[in-house]
Amino acid sequence: MPPSSSAEAPPPRPLAVTMGEPAGIGGEIALLAWLQRDSAALPPFFLLDDPERLRALAATAGWSVRIETIRAPGETAAVFGTALPVLPVPLVTRPRPGQPDPANAPAVLRAIETGTALCRGGEAAALVTNPIHKAALYAAGFRHPGHTEYLAALCGNVMPVMMLASDRLRVVPVTIHVSLQQAIATLTTDLIVQTARITAADLREKFGIARPRLAVAGLNPHAGESGSMGQEDAAIVAPAVAQLRAAGINARGPLPPDTMFHAAARAGYDAAICMYHDQALIPIKTLDFDSAVNVTLGLPIIRTSPDHGTAFDIAGKGVARPDSLIAALRMAAGMARHRSHA
Repeated sequence: MPPSSSAEAPPPRPLAVTMGEPAGIGGEIALLAWLQRDSAALPPFFLLDDPERLRALAATAGWSVRIETIRAPGETAAVFGTALPVLPVPLVTRPRPGQPDPANAPAVLRAIETGTALCRGGEAAALVTNPIHKAALYAAGFRHPGHTEYLAALCGNVMPVMMLASDRLRVVPVTIHVSLQQAIATLTTDLIVQTARITAADLREKFGIARPRLAVAGLNPHAGESGSMGQEDAAIVAPAVAQLRAAGINARGPLPPDTMFHAAARAGYDAAICMYHDQALIPIKTLDFDSAVNVTLGLPIIRTSPDHGTAFDIAGKGVARPDSLIAALRMAAGMARHRSHA
């Protein structure tokens, strides 16, 4: 027998938001995002955080935010309209703005682990991570290079791919946090192909783009100028583009990097595959510094993050802007919708 037309649909799964570094601005921007939940049309989300820390932050800043603890993500929808739902992750010591304490590192990691598990188990639609401070985690024995690699390990040691995305541009660096010299030495045809394949697959599944168009940047000025400015584009990048096209992926390149990012050029592709960190991040931060979002592709879960750090210099002052977190929440919700439709 079909369900009654008056039966209510189950509430959408909420987004899980981690605390990030407790001495940074993560708590403040989460409070501000909740305060802007209606004007920004934000989906329901809950924090994996210490409720007392959040109450103290709100009181210090003079923000009227009621904090309500929940026992499970399913309680978020009923709470979100009138209070900020928090799944408690207690801290060992009370944070001091701008002064990270390794004693709180286990709680920071527990928030990430719990959020990942809730997403993998289907209780949360996506994971939105606030910025962490790697030095404090390293001092407590953390052994992963960073946030992304830790998430990849929690998800079964998959290959993660970093994307920076906004309404005007998506960029993917093939090599990331290494020196330029090491990036050139590390770059291979296989690495470009793997990165682009993962990008194309997630653009289809999580962004709803049926046939993604990839623009592959050259490594050298003018994409090598027929070899006069280096052989890497002909020897490494061009064969990767040929392999991608042979696999049915709409890729073109290597393209001169200095002409890829003006408005008319951006209209011709869905993501730019870049050879090194700054080649990707300079254009998107120039275009959308406050609203760019860090997206991890290649994971079995959806993960987004604000594209900024802990901002210790302004932590605790109530002046942090939540724009990038709001963008990360909205993008995560959109990706979750596309994935469910797919």
